[in-house]
Parts: sequence; structure tokens; C-alpha cells
Amino acid sequence: MEAEDESRFVVVGGGLGGALMACHLGQAGYPVEVYEMRDDPRERGLARGRSINLALSHRGIEALRAVGLAEEVLRTAVPMRGRMIHSPAGQCAFQPYGKDPNHAIHSVSRNGLNELLLRAADGYPNVRLSFNQKCQDVDVETAAVHLVHTRTNEQTIVSKGVVVSADGAFSVVRRAMQRLDRFDYSQQYLRHGYKELTIPAGPDGAFQLEKNALHIWPRRAFMMIALPNDDGSYTCTLFWPLEGPNSFDAIRTRDDLLRLFDQQFPDAAGLMPDLADEYFGHSTGSLVTIRCSPWYWRDRIVLLGDACHAVVPFYGQGANAAFEDVLVLNECLARHRPRRRLAFEEYFALRKKSVDTLADLAVSNFVEMRDHTGRSLFLLKKKTEKWLSLLFPKAYVPLYTMATFTRMPYDEAVRRAKRQNRRALFAGVVLLVLVVLAVVLLV
Repeated sequence: MEAEDESRFVVVGGGLGGALMACHLGQAGYPVEVYEMRDDPRERGLARGRSINLALSHRGIEALRAVGLAEEVLRTAVPMRGRMIHSPAGQCAFQPYGKDPNHAIHSVSRNGLNELLLRAADGYPNVRLSFNQKCQDVDVETAAVHLVHTRTNEQTIVSKGVVVSADGAFSVVRRAMQRLDRFDYSQQYLRHGYKELTIPAGPDGAFQLEKNALHIWPRRAFMMIALPNDDGSYTCTLFWPLEGPNSFDAIRTRDDLLRLFDQQFPDAAGLMPDLADEYFGHSTGSLVTIRCSPWYWRDRIVLLGDACHAVVPFYGQGANAAFEDVLVLNECLARHRPRRRLAFEEYFALRKKSVDTLADLAVSNFVEMRDHTGRSLFLLKKKTEKWLSLLFPKAYVPLYTMATFTRMPYDEAVRRAKRQNRRALFAGVVLLVLVVLAVVLLV
């Protein structure tokens, strides 16, 4: 028998997904308690944890709009209307994201967005935030959450709540569920890692690169990207192999680093005065894809975001997919209230195949970004897609457009893209045959 609908929701994790979930649940009138392992970033004013910028797009914006936060977030975001590709010689080529000038993704500070969401959640009288509370374990049968205060070591057990796991790729809640019979789990790491660097603003806060673009330095086996910030700086992320030549392991000295940057990223190297200090001062992150099933246990526990489907960042959809999880889960809760188990079952059915497809897209797009974006064949393909979408706007919509600027499930977008490509190929062959016949007849 399901627990009473009036039971509180216990959100484990106060990051992006957890904070937005608290806003949605708070707006719906549920009592909500959020437990976050870190300090309260609003008090410390410190950038904690990962700070890779987010490429916020339609799915994430709609989830924010549902709780009245979209416009506030977008006010400080920097729109990126396409990719700016940097060649080894320092030449640049701009590749727009779509034919529509409104087709832009938005560079947003992860830490700034997290603070905004926490402030919004704290504004609901039925939402309570607690920080420095580390989840140690969860009793799956009773949904009791075991917490320890990171400063005082005081231990607490929170029971009689519906647990929402928003505690990231290495979720303690999911780990507890992995002890259940027939729970499936897999993780797969890339051989690449990442390190964050900075291009500071120029004089008077000027942008030193094109402002409204996502900058990419593709170098076959590795790459660097840069996203603009509203203060004129750029957050750069270097994606390198962890081992081998031209890898994190191969860079041992400042001279090694500066020599490689001068060779591979000459137009960026001169804009990064703190390159060596940042490189050797910042840790190297890993890149993992996580899949699991199911995402819920009865009507007591439900997973969202990286806790159930961590993806690598190369399709720009990780946070957007987590936000869409929040939106879909709350839509299901509203539709089936008070029958939470039905809501959790529908949420899982609606999202699982979609985000599994996103995981594959993200890995394949890494290869595209580092290997293909600077090649003539890739540019021809993109131009062909552009012309087909202009000539047949309803019949041909590029995959990236469907994934980034609509809420079409990712798996449905991939199926439609494959159908479109087959039709385009068939039409091209027919046209070629007609041209050849015409030439033969004329001759």
C-alpha cells in the first residue's frame, strides 16, 4: 500500500537537479526537505565543485519557466548562436546552429545557477534546506536516509519521507538500490579527462574572442572548448587523453605545457596569462557514462539526473536532460496524485530510452567535435543539412535542432533523422540518375 500523499519529500542533493526539484515540489505544495553535502554557497560566496559552464537550451529553459525562473536565468546568460572553429594556424570559421536566428544555446555559470535555484527553493515556506549533511546510506525498505554532519560528525536518520535522489553520478541512494534484486547498473569511462582553464576579459571587460559563439579547437585526438561568461571572460575546458603522447600524463613541466599550447592552440595561448598556474593548480576530471534500471523503488524512492543517467558533456544536454527529468517527474506526480508509484513508473517509461539515446549521442559527438568539425566533408554535410531544411522546413529538420531546440524525446529525434537521411539519399540518387539520363539523351 502506498504512503500517504501528504508525506514529505526528502531530496538528497542540493545541486542543480535537486534545487530545481525542490522548487517544483514546493510550488506543488508538498513539504520538502533538501539535504546537501557541501556548504551553503550563498553564504560562503565561493565557487565549489565543478564549474564547467552549462549550455542551457530549450529543455532546461522550459523546466525553469515552469517555476517562473527562465527569464531571470537568461538575463545573465550569453547566447551562443553557433560554433567558432579554430584551426591550428589560428584561422576561424563560424558554423551557425540553425537557420533560425533564435536558435542559440546559452552559456550559464553552473555555480551562479545553483545559487539562484537554492534562493528560489528557499523562498517556498514549505521547503527547508540543510547543508553540510552527507548521505551515508539509505534503508531502501523504509526509505530512511542516514546522514552525518560534515563538520560536527553528528548523525541523523530522516524517515517517513519520499526520497528523491539528486546526488550525482556517484549517488549514495542509487548505490543502496544496487543491492536490490534485478537492479541493472553500468558505467563506462572515456580514455580522456578534462581540466578547466580561463581566458580572462580584456581591457574594460572586453571579450577577446567572438562573444556569441561556442569556441572549439578540434585536434583529432583531443580538443579545447571555450564558453563566454557575462563578465567578458571565457571558461575553457581542455579534453585530453589521460595517458600517452599529447596527454595529461605527458605534460610534466611548464615548458612542456607552454610549448604544446603554442603548437596546438596558438591564438588562445597568448590570451591565457595564468595558463600554467591554472593547469597545474586544477585537478583533472574524469568522463563517465552511467546507466541503470529501474529509476525507482515502489513509491518510496526515485532517481533523477546524473544519479540515473550521467552522460559526457559533448552534446551540451546533461543539465538540460536533468532539468527535463524534473519537469517530467512533476508532471507525472500531478497526473497520478496521490498514486506515486504510477507516477514513478510513467516517468521511468517516458525517460529511460530517451536518455540512453542521449548518452550515445554525447559520446559520438565528442568524436565529431574533435575530429570532424574542421574538415571539408563535415562542412559540406552541414551546408547540405542547412539547404535541405530551408527547402523543406517541415520534412527535413537536422538532428541537432530536434535535440537542442525542441522537447522531442532524443530517441524519437534520432529515428526521425535516420528516416530523413534515407529519403534525402534516395532523392539524391534519383536526381543523379535523371541528370545522367538527360545528358545521355542530349548527347
